[in-house]
Amino acid sequence: VQLQASGGGLVQAGGSLRLSCAASGSILTTHSMAWYRQAPGQERELVASVSSDGRTNYADSVKGRFTISGDNAKNTVYLQMNSLKPEDTAVYYCNVVIMMRPYWGQGTLVTVSS
Repeated sequence: VQLQASGGGLVQAGGSLRLSCAASGSILTTHSMAWYRQAPGQERELVASVSSDGRTNYADSVKGRFTISGDNAKNTVYLQMNSLKPEDTAVYYCNVVIMMRPYWGQGTLVTVSS
């Protein structure tokens, strides 16, 4: 399985970005997908996840601002990020666990300026 993340960039506080993660196969219909992030000097943390049946879960720090969704036809999961804050600055990674093995995208950098 290969995951290709894109969509990061530099944005001012209060702005929006949409991240995309394209999977190499039709895994969204059978596996949960997730976005993690890692800020400099900090551990990687779960941001949001979506199950194969569409149930979503969010970190408290992003609830009400971020939305995770999937497009099964495109094998792509998205992370819509609104009302961005400087503390959202991090490298964002998409993730899927298949048969207990984690797969990671290459990461996309999001920088939010104050």
